[in-house]
Parts: sequence; structure tokens; C-alpha cells
Amino acid sequence: MKILIVNGVNINMTGRREAVYGSETIESINARLSEFAKERGVELEFFMSNSEGEIVDRLQCGGFDGLVINAGAYSHYSYAIADALYSVKTKKIEVHMSNILAREQHRSVSVLAPNCDGCITGFGADVYFMAVEYLARRK
Repeated sequence: MKILIVNGVNINMTGRREAVYGSETIESINARLSEFAKERGVELEFFMSNSEGEIVDRLQCGGFDGLVINAGAYSHYSYAIADALYSVKTKKIEVHMSNILAREQHRSVSVLAPNCDGCITGFGADVYFMAVEYLARRK
């Protein structure tokens, strides 16, 4: 099983920006996540882009059996990514390290969520591990 992990706008700055996202870098999270997945017999591919179009292009390429997406701020207004997710015919989990429901009004809604199978928010980096665990159980 191959799971694609998509990180969107500003996620590359995790650990270097607002404390709400924690102090661990996305590179460190990805390294730990790779080991976690390997223990479950799952292969991960990581894709990170600050460009909405590049994220859409990667989703349209396919080649994965499950998807974990943290689109960052694009989650709140990118209908282009939402439309691309609609076309992905595999299990899709949206994740957010912060609790978007407890943040500013403009961050409390995700336009991606209706096109995903689930959404995990508010548990810091653990959201990625929860999503991979869920998908790995559905091999």
C-alpha cells in the first residue's frame, strides 16, 4: 500500500513559525512518520508545495492507494483542490495540526472536508500518524 502525504502552503515552515503548530519541523515529522509507516508495511510518498496548481497536478497524477492532506490555508478557500479531491477515488483524510474549530472564524471551515472521508484536527503532529494508522488498517 502506498499513501501520499500532501502538505500545502506554509507547512514547510512548521517548527519555525507560530507556536500553535508546535516546534518540530515537517522534515522531522516526515522522518518519524516514515518509520511508523514502515512498521505497518506501508510506503509513503511526501509531496509539499506552496503552489495550489502543483497540489492539484499531483492529486490528478494518482499512483497512490490512500491520501493524507494538510493543505494549510488552502483548506479554507481552495475550490480547485476541493475539485481535485472529488476526483480522487481512494480513501482521503484531511489533517490539521491545530484545532481549526477553535481558531479564527475564517479558519473554522474547510472547503476540502466534504470531499474527504474524514478530518483529524487539533492533535499536533499526531494527526498524521492517526491518519496513516487509519489508512493502513484498510489495506
